[in-house]
Amino acid sequence: MNRQLPQDYPPILYIPCVRHVTDPADLEVQYRITKDGRSALLVYSALDRLLAGCGRDQPWFTLPTANLQTLWDAAPFDLVLLDLLVPESERQVVAP
Repeated sequence: MNRQLPQDYPPILYIPCVRHVTDPADLEVQYRITKDGRSALLVYSALDRLLAGCGRDQPWFTLPTANLQTLWDAAPFDLVLLDLLVPESERQVVAP
């Protein structure tokens, strides 16, 4: 990531993932593509905000904000969007 995150970012982020997993090694981050073609990482400042923004069935994991660079190193993204409300029609149905 080329930019510093704002100073007031929460210390822990709740991040949507593709499916529920029991082994962290199987974790797959869920990225979104914006209308203009950029890849976006959605992050949430609290669990209730993630559930409100993505739906109650959304799998998720937590990550210290200081470790966000590790996600970018694994799969670079263009944007980090905080506490975004995903329209219900755009929410993914995730198998357990």
